[in-house]
Amino acid sequence: MRRIEEFWIEFNPDAGRAEEKKPPFPVTFLFDITDSVKGAVLVVFLVFALVFRAVGVDGDSMNPTLNDKDWVAVAGSVTEFDRGDIVIINQPWRRNVPIIKRVIAVGGDTINIDFERREVYVNGIKLDEPYISEPTWLSYDIEFPLTVDEGKLFVMGDNRNDSIDSRSSQIGLIDERYVLGKALIRIYPPDEWKIYEE
Repeated sequence: MRRIEEFWIEFNPDAGRAEEKKPPFPVTFLFDITDSVKGAVLVVFLVFALVFRAVGVDGDSMNPTLNDKDWVAVAGSVTEFDRGDIVIINQPWRRNVPIIKRVIAVGGDTINIDFERREVYVNGIKLDEPYISEPTWLSYDIEFPLTVDEGKLFVMGDNRNDSIDSRSSQIGLIDERYVLGKALIRIYPPDEWKIYEE
C-alpha cells in the first residue's frame, strides 16, 4: 500500500515583491484634477464643434445689446427665424465679412420706417424696441414700405444710427441661406450672458 501525502500551498502573487510605494496625496490629487480638466475641455470642444460655435462681435452696430469684442454662442442648426432673433450673416457685401444683426421682419411681412417720427412698423403695428440705443432716424437708399420676400429677412442693428443693415442696398434683404446661425447667449464677458429681453 502506497502512502499519498497532500500538501497545500497558498498562492500569493505579491509574495516576494517589494511593497509598491504610492505617490503622496497631493500628487495623485493633481493628476486627478488634470484628468478632469482635460475631460471637461474635450466635452466643451465637442459641444462647440458639433452643436454651437463661438463668434466674436466686431464693431458697435449692436450696442447696447452686444459690444465690440463680446463673444456669443451661436446655434447653427436653426432653420426658422423669428422677429427679434439675433443672427450671424455671411451674405456677400462690399466688406466681405460676416455681420451680426437683429431680425426685424421675416418673409411676407411689410416693414415701414417713419424716419420723421423715428418709429418702425411691421404689418402696420409699431414695434416696441427696448433693445435699441436710440430711435431710428438714419435712412439709406431703400424705400419704405417694403414687403419682405419669402425666404428673406429684413435686419437692423440695435445701434440704429450707427449700423449699415437692410436699410441700405449694400446689405439689402438677407437670404436665409446665408444665415450662419442664431446667437443664443453671450459667453464673454461671462457676467453678462443674457442677450434677449425676458
